[in-house]
Amino acid sequence: MLKKVEQNKDLWDLFTKKEEYDPALLDKYGRFPYYLSRQRNVFEPEVSEFLLKSGLSPEYPEGKKFAICLTHDIDFVYTGMLNTAARTVKALRRGQFAEASMLPFSRINKTWSPLWNFRRIMELEEKYGAKSTFYFLTLDPENEDFTFSIEELEGELSRISDEGWEVGLHGGHEAYNNPAEIKNKKRKLERVLRKDVMGYRNHYLRFKTPETWELLADAGFGYDSTFGYHDCAGFRNGMCHPFRPYNLKTGKEIEILELPLTIMDTTLFHSQMRLDFKQAWSLTEQLILTVERYRGVLTVLWHNTYMQGEYLEFYKKLLQYCSEKGAWMAPGAQICDWWNKEYNL
Repeated sequence: MLKKVEQNKDLWDLFTKKEEYDPALLDKYGRFPYYLSRQRNVFEPEVSEFLLKSGLSPEYPEGKKFAICLTHDIDFVYTGMLNTAARTVKALRRGQFAEASMLPFSRINKTWSPLWNFRRIMELEEKYGAKSTFYFLTLDPENEDFTFSIEELEGELSRISDEGWEVGLHGGHEAYNNPAEIKNKKRKLERVLRKDVMGYRNHYLRFKTPETWELLADAGFGYDSTFGYHDCAGFRNGMCHPFRPYNLKTGKEIEILELPLTIMDTTLFHSQMRLDFKQAWSLTEQLILTVERYRGVLTVLWHNTYMQGEYLEFYKKLLQYCSEKGAWMAPGAQICDWWNKEYNL
């Protein structure tokens, strides 16, 4: 079916992200941002629309019309000392004396840390018939942004995996462009998890088109879910369906599936968008309805650090809305396994 897209130059250039090959400008993290793109219709999946008109008609498990891929990047599992002190003061002011007494000792008893919240996230999602993917950093102390050792989480990783959620790799700053780093961190996570790791997302959404896909395929990953703009929600290459990337340099498909990222919490509320909660929900609802219309997959990234206060309520609202819509809410690996079997990839 991609042959039909190839015959339409504008859509083919969008699908393959030709403009991202050897770009003249990148941001400070080596990313190609939305504001540099010629694509101005980012909230409409133009390539997916074309594919549906050409005969694509996905049928999801149990007759579901569309899917939601729920994901969480785990950058922190402890609060810093200053942050802990501030949280303690706030808890005291609210009269939450038990929480206030526990927070300073969260390093001693890890389950007291508000960011050691994997089980609470799972319990919440289970209420709505949903499961998700947790992407964990596996950094070494000398790596940038090191905040925890993955070995500390061995029991939690086993529980997440055993209960049907997914554990994936959250590659560090340099992994997206470093084959040895990707492979080393994958092996490290697999040693702790004692299972193969299929899913990947890079820290800070750092990505190089198309080289990162090639490195991930060579490292043995089944899918990636990094491919979204850090500074804007929407459909980076006009796709709201999983797809095999195409390398314009080699003229071949890459042996990995991409689950394109559609919505990230920090993009909505910070970054360049800086939406308030009402605006953020209006856009989120629009994107959900769009993906439903095109029988696609909407990938959501909600950090464990955003599972508090109004951000948590927003995530609950998203779960409830998608549940009422009858979406299939599943981890990335499960969606990819289904897609590969459905289309004999």
